Amino acid sequence: MVRIRLQRQGRKRKPFYFIVIMDQRAKRDGRFLEKLGTYDPMVHPKQVHVNVDRTLHWLGQGASPSDTVKSLLSHSGVLLKKHLLEGVKKNAFDEAEALRRFDVWVSEKEKTTHAKKEAVAVAAKKASSLRMDGERKVREAKQESRKKKEEEALAKVVAKEAPENE
Repeated sequence: MVRIRLQRQGRKRKPFYFIVIMDQRAKRDGRFLEKLGTYDPMVHPKQVHVNVDRTLHWLGQGASPSDTVKSLLSHSGVLLKKHLLEGVKKNAFDEAEALRRFDVWVSEKEKTTHAKKEAVAVAAKKASSLRMDGERKVREAKQESRKKKEEEALAKVVAKEAPENE
């Protein structure tokens, strides 16, 4: 049986995956029939790149995705497109309507992804400014303590010299 699975790449604690077609009995990182895309879980938001046409071809041939790949394909819209194309085959609507619905979904998905990226950027900027404010306060406190120590040392020196002058 042919499955759509993840094949692990990358180094230790830095995973990167290929989405591949392979025999179900093959090893995780073994020989594959075709590479369909990539999945990078180390960036935020996670990146999934899939060759939609080839994935739809293999799904049509009876390849079954693993649970993880099924969720990735769902998030990238491949399973929605497959569902819409099945509706076209059943004459529920025409192909132009299916493509219009898919394009609407893709544009909504891009908006939400863009909003997530902006939110992450704003949060990172806010965290950076908070960290810089904290560092500035610490630096100012250190400067004030240095000034106090210098003033105390100067006062001691002046106090020692004052009795000698009398």
